[in-house]
Amino acid sequence: MRQLLLDIDRLLRGRYTKPEDLRAGKLSLPARALIFGSLILGSSYGLFMGIYGATRPDDPTVMQLFATTAKVPLLFLLTLVVTFPSLYVLSALAGSRLKFQETLRLLLAAIAINLALLASLGPVVGFFTLSTQSYPFMIVLNVLFFGVSGIVGLAFLRRALRHVFAPKLPTAIEPVDAATQLANLPSHRRSDMGLSVFRGWLVVYGVVGAQMGWVLRPFVGSPDLPFTLFRERESNFLEGFFNALLRLFS
Repeated sequence: MRQLLLDIDRLLRGRYTKPEDLRAGKLSLPARALIFGSLILGSSYGLFMGIYGATRPDDPTVMQLFATTAKVPLLFLLTLVVTFPSLYVLSALAGSRLKFQETLRLLLAAIAINLALLASLGPVVGFFTLSTQSYPFMIVLNVLFFGVSGIVGLAFLRRALRHVFAPKLPTAIEPVDAATQLANLPSHRRSDMGLSVFRGWLVVYGVVGAQMGWVLRPFVGSPDLPFTLFRERESNFLEGFFNALLRLFS
């Protein structure tokens, strides 16, 4: 556990994503530690998130606590499983220097950073859970925290891709193939490709992630409904979120 915490700390400080390594298409990130760390960090936030269902005035159930603790890390990892093939193909088509394993490590790193911030906000969720009974408020608060931590993870990913797609000088022995030509494009062209890949990843992962969260609901546990592991498939994430906003301010 101590080594795992050290690995997460090094990741947060940028020790595993140095610009020179990214420009060379190399990542020394321990993938197994990233997966294990994501499971622990996501479960930590899920534990605080599920307290509401376990302590709600009407029909409290500890099962919501266990369910949400498992669902939060699964939300991120299942979304990665569904989207990784398309994310990798987009990256490869744009001439990324990252190979299959390095691309996977980079995305796992972004998820780990996302979940690290989310886990640090867990005590705040626990505090508001114990100090309010407003279900719409808890929904909006959790969506806000997911959004903020997601933006931080995306900022990390954007910085990393900027270095991955940074231009490099050609060498005399480097073969002149399509990948080399892409790598030696002018600086602004390489930067445009990196931004295009980032936007593509953002759309694919964001849309699938939002719907995955809707499929895996409930996370908080509505006080008006009995506990259920999964809800029926109806509506969508955006409609549910806006309904919670309307209920909060009505």
